Amino acid sequence: MTTHLWRAMLVWLLTAFFAFGGLTNIFATSAIQAEYSHWGYPDGFHYVTGTLELATAALVVFPRTRLAGTALGILVMAAAVTTLVIHQEHTHALMPLATMAFLVLNGYAVLRARRVVSQ
Repeated sequence: MTTHLWRAMLVWLLTAFFAFGGLTNIFATSAIQAEYSHWGYPDGFHYVTGTLELATAALVVFPRTRLAGTALGILVMAAAVTTLVIHQEHTHALMPLATMAFLVLNGYAVLRARRVVSQ
């Protein structure tokens, strides 16, 4: 697999993940809203999360804003991991942890590509 192909696949995987997550949170079911309440977040906080996830997807998809989107995604996933660990939902923290790993890999790829172009 060429370097360009895996980078493109990673970008589209992250974009799809955050777009799906954002829409899922914005149009949250009562079960999702109950989870937010259980975690101590105020009513409607799922809109904040969904908006940040959609912003991440929108930023990651474009090369010019990809690094900013990656950073935002890492912050969103770090908040998710923190919430889940505080509430001792360790198994559920694995997905945001894995997503953070993919985001770090994406950030590395972006920085490496920029370094190659500038040389």
